[in-house]
Amino acid sequence: MAKGYWIVHIDVTNPEDYETYRKANGAPLAKFGGTFLVRGGTQEIHEGQQRPRTVVIEFPDYEAAKACYASPEYQAAKALRANAAHSDLVIVEGYSGEQP
Repeated sequence: MAKGYWIVHIDVTNPEDYETYRKANGAPLAKFGGTFLVRGGTQEIHEGQQRPRTVVIEFPDYEAAKACYASPEYQAAKALRANAAHSDLVIVEGYSGEQP
């Protein structure tokens, strides 16, 4: 079964409130097996446009990635981010190595 990923591009507008969100999202991410692969860090934009911060979170499978986002626990954490950042988040199914 292919893994699931959250790919998030973020522009933090209020670092203090964003830190509150970061602390609150840990429990729901752990509950659904989420692991950070990228959490900020240096980035170079070579094509197109991008927000200043990129985060990639890996989940055991695509269904877990979707379930985490929809969970009441994550939605409560997400509400804390509303006044702290602008973001784009996509949930993606990983490549299993098989051709469609």
